Amino acid sequence: MEESEQTSRPAGEGRPPHAGNEQAEDLDSAATTALLHDAATRAAAYLDALDGRAVRADPASATGLERLHEPLGEHGTDAAEVLALLDDVVSPATLGIAGRRFFGFVCGGALPVTLAANTLATAWDQNSAFHDTTPGTATLEAVALDWLRELFGLPTGTGAGFVTGATVANATALAAARHGALEREGWDVEADGLFGAPPIRVVVGGEMHPTVRKSLGLLGLGKDRVEVVAADDQGRFRPELLPELEGPTIVILQAGNVNTGAFDPFADIIPRAREAGAWVHVDGAFGLWARVSPELRGLAAGLELADSWATDFHKWLNVPYDSGIALVRDPTALQAAMAVTAAYLPEAGVRDPSDFTPELSRRARGVEVWAALKRLGRSGVRSMVERGCRHARRFAEGLEAAGFEVLNEVVLNQVLVSFGPPDRTRAVIRRLQEDGTCWCGGTEWQGRTAMRISVSSWATTDDDVERCLDVMVRLGRAA
Repeated sequence: MEESEQTSRPAGEGRPPHAGNEQAEDLDSAATTALLHDAATRAAAYLDALDGRAVRADPASATGLERLHEPLGEHGTDAAEVLALLDDVVSPATLGIAGRRFFGFVCGGALPVTLAANTLATAWDQNSAFHDTTPGTATLEAVALDWLRELFGLPTGTGAGFVTGATVANATALAAARHGALEREGWDVEADGLFGAPPIRVVVGGEMHPTVRKSLGLLGLGKDRVEVVAADDQGRFRPELLPELEGPTIVILQAGNVNTGAFDPFADIIPRAREAGAWVHVDGAFGLWARVSPELRGLAAGLELADSWATDFHKWLNVPYDSGIALVRDPTALQAAMAVTAAYLPEAGVRDPSDFTPELSRRARGVEVWAALKRLGRSGVRSMVERGCRHARRFAEGLEAAGFEVLNEVVLNQVLVSFGPPDRTRAVIRRLQEDGTCWCGGTEWQGRTAMRISVSSWATTDDDVERCLDVMVRLGRAA
């Protein structure tokens, strides 16, 4: 019988060792420990190598990525081999966002404590929807929220939901705004939808971020139904152009323009809008963090008068991606827009995280935020933000001294620089990215082509700035 079975199986189709027993292998605690140690070792080696490698992805890595395009096998692969494949093939194909000289988008690398906390939270694998079932992570979120309210100087009792980032934070806060605007008209939008509802007027500035427009589309308020108020040369909402407001209205303002870093004049707009009964929302994806600094706080004066706010944590707080928060002055409006009930779900006790977010099942996003705030304290957060702004000013000073045109008032961490005609500026950006010393992206700003420098990483040093300035100036002059 054994001979018959062996001879009837085609050559090369024998079952590999342990085939069909992958689950038993994964239950081996010693193997799991070894795998996690291997992952930590590889992650640390990756981070250690960032300073010595080009910030761009290795151009040769595209060939290696072809190894990933394979049919899914009948049998599983050893876990250590899976991890090695990820590291060997994908690590070289990554952009050095986690490093010290990435200035392409408004995002910093992850603080070491947040990377470690993220790992631990992933091991906990908590579905952090309800306090009673996951009290540890729910408590961390509640504490982090208390700290954030205090740091930002927002009203006591402000409600919040930890979400994936500013895009979803804007959508979540604007869902609360939609609820609040229609509740005043006696309309239950969550129960009855928008069909037949009183129309909601939405007023925005001319330089609002595209994700706000996306959020309006998701909520059925219409991307193109907005009333656009012209912005000034820095992208700020012009308060003298605020129209007369009446009926259900949402006014959307901005803390930190994504190109210039400019702030709308909140103190001139918000009291007028709220007096007219409008809901005011502030997109503060990174600009909200100016509130933590005495020297920058004036930029956001009056912001605390709004009804809702949105910000990212994977920008200036430097936690891993997939982290943001929607903040709403009236927590009942946020809860009305987001809460979910079902017979199988636990009874509400203390604050249940899922009452304030779009998701029911969700990871414990507040863990890394709590860890960052605990590690840094008030002074550490303040120093990190102020240091980024100081670096941005140095970039602007150095580039202007070299004869290039800085297009914005550098009030925060954003610098826009033109190297001359559009083709020349684009050529400098391309050569800078190819050089690999640092990475900046391009943008179009009010009819001008520019390179955008966004300084957000906790790890960027004065020496990094000078090193990158030297390269920018050299390539700008050679173009």
